[in-house]
Amino acid sequence: MKIFNFYGEDGMNSNSYNGGELRIAHFTWEFPPAIWGGLGTFATELTQKQVSMGHDVTVFAVNTENRLTPEENWHGIKVFRPKTLDLTPGLILFSNNDLRSWGEHFPFFSQVVGYNVMSASTLVHTLVEERGENYDIIDAHDWLGIIGGMIAKRELDLPLIFHVHSTEYGRSGGTGGSPTINYIEKEGGEEADGVITVSYAMKEELERLGFPKNKIRVCWNGIDPYKYNPDVIPQEQRRLLRKQYGVRDEEVFLFFIGRLVSVKGCEQLIHAMPHVIREYPNVKLVMLGVGDLEYSIRALIDRYNLHSYVTLRTEFVSEQERILHYAASDIVVLPSLYEPFGIVCTEAMAMAKPVVVGARGTSGMREQVIPNGDKQCGIHINPFDPEDIAWGIMQLLESEEKRIWMGRNGRQRVFEEFTWDAVAEDTLAIYSEFLR
Repeated sequence: MKIFNFYGEDGMNSNSYNGGELRIAHFTWEFPPAIWGGLGTFATELTQKQVSMGHDVTVFAVNTENRLTPEENWHGIKVFRPKTLDLTPGLILFSNNDLRSWGEHFPFFSQVVGYNVMSASTLVHTLVEERGENYDIIDAHDWLGIIGGMIAKRELDLPLIFHVHSTEYGRSGGTGGSPTINYIEKEGGEEADGVITVSYAMKEELERLGFPKNKIRVCWNGIDPYKYNPDVIPQEQRRLLRKQYGVRDEEVFLFFIGRLVSVKGCEQLIHAMPHVIREYPNVKLVMLGVGDLEYSIRALIDRYNLHSYVTLRTEFVSEQERILHYAASDIVVLPSLYEPFGIVCTEAMAMAKPVVVGARGTSGMREQVIPNGDKQCGIHINPFDPEDIAWGIMQLLESEEKRIWMGRNGRQRVFEEFTWDAVAEDTLAIYSEFLR
C-alpha cells in the first residue's frame, strides 16, 4: 500500500486559483430541495462557495416527480431541473440482462437517463444556442451525472471533470455491483479530461479499477465549522438529550451515525460491545440511522442482551438535531468497511469529539484522523475485527482528559484542512489545469 503524507503542514491547500471568472456547469443528481445524502450536501456547499468567489455557476439537477420548479435562481446559482418522461417502455427494449435484472428498480435507471439527456439538451440548445451563454468547464458528479456531462462535452467541445464521490464497486462491498454502472463510470473516466476524487484512498481505488492515473486529482470534502460548533450548544440541551437516551452523567455516551448497511460496519460494532462492557460497564451506545440491516442489528442486540447498553434509533433527523447528538456524545465511533471520505467523521471532529474510525481498505477517514503524536484526534482500527473496534473504543475510555484533548485537536484540524473555502480553492485550481 502506498503511504501518503496525509498530515503534513501543507495539507491539501498547496494550490490556489488566480484566474478570472469561470462559467461552470454542474451535473449533480441531488440539489436542494432534493437532497438524500452527501452528494447533495457537497454540491450545495461547493456551488454556493463558487458563486461567493465571483464565478458564474449553473446546476442541472433531477426534477423529482416533475413537481419542482424547472428553472430558478437559487442563492445566485442558476438551477435547471428539466422535466422528464418515463422512458421505461422504450428503454427496456434495448437493455442488457443486468438492467433487466433490476426489476422494479429499472424505472430509476430510466429516470437517470432521462435526466441526463434532458439536462444536456437544455445546456446545449436552450442556454448556449438560444440564449447565447458560454461556459468554460463542466463538472459532472458520479455516475448519476456523467452521462449528461459526456454528451455536453462532445456537443460544446468543453473540458469535462468527472467528480467521483464513490464507485459502484465500493458501494457493493467489493462484489462488483451493476456491470452497467461500472461501465458508465469507466467510460466517464476515459471521456473526462480530469477526474476529481475525495481522498487518496479513492485515488488508489480508481487506479485499481483502471481509471487513467494521469487524470486523477484529490480534493478532500469540507464542512462549515461555524455551523458545527460545540460552543453554541447549551449544556441543558445536551443534558436533556442524554436523559432521553437514558445516559447518566457518569456514563460515557458512544455515538454511531450512518446508514445501517454492511459497509458502515454497524454489525461489527455490536459484536464489539460485549468486549467493551466487560472492561467499562458505564457506557451507552446510541446508533442513529436507517437501512436494510435494522432487523439484523436488533437481533444482535437480543443475542448479546445489550438492551441496557445499546439504543437503536431508526429515523432521519434534521441537521440541527444531528449537531446536538454530536455535542451530547463523548466518543463518536465510525467503523466503516468502505468510506470514500466520511463527512460524518469531519462533522464529529468539528464538534470537538474524539473519533474511532475504520482505517482499512478504501478509507478517507484514515486521512482525516491523525492517530498519534501531538496532533492526535482519534484512533484507527480494523473495522473487520470486532475486538480491534473494542480496543479502539477502550483507548478513549481510559481518560476523559485524553478525550477532551483529542477533540480539541480534531476541531483545529478541521479549521486547517476541511473548510469549504479550502475545498473551493483546491477545486478551482484543479479546473485550471484542464481549461482550454
